[in-house]
Amino acid sequence: MIEVYTDASTKGNPGPSAAGIYIKQNKQHFEYGVYLGEYTNHEAEFLAVIKALEICQQSFAGEILSVRSDSQVVVSTVDKGHTNNPAFEPLLQHINRLQDPFPFVFYKWIPEKTNKHADRLARAALKRS
Repeated sequence: MIEVYTDASTKGNPGPSAAGIYIKQNKQHFEYGVYLGEYTNHEAEFLAVIKALEICQQSFAGEILSVRSDSQVVVSTVDKGHTNNPAFEPLLQHINRLQDPFPFVFYKWIPEKTNKHADRLARAALKRS
């Protein structure tokens, strides 16, 4: 199973945003920082998951994924497969399409303090932009 940690950093709300993605596969670790553009903090958290799934499609196709995020909004929305927020609907649909090829994708909420790698990557990507 591949462990995928995601986080977003946003300066302002909305404002410039970046995603941090930290992936663990056995004893190997992979780090990604991606500038996203201008988004709200919640939208950026969804986009961090989208970027992570895109990376996993390229590098870990066919694997079981455990996606971990400190965003309760994202984890709750993806787990339910439904949102009442029209801004989140296309993001949810995109996540659903991206996760389709994987045999299993699990989403888990984690506290911020256990998501420091992804947080550091997101903040660094935002500073570089």
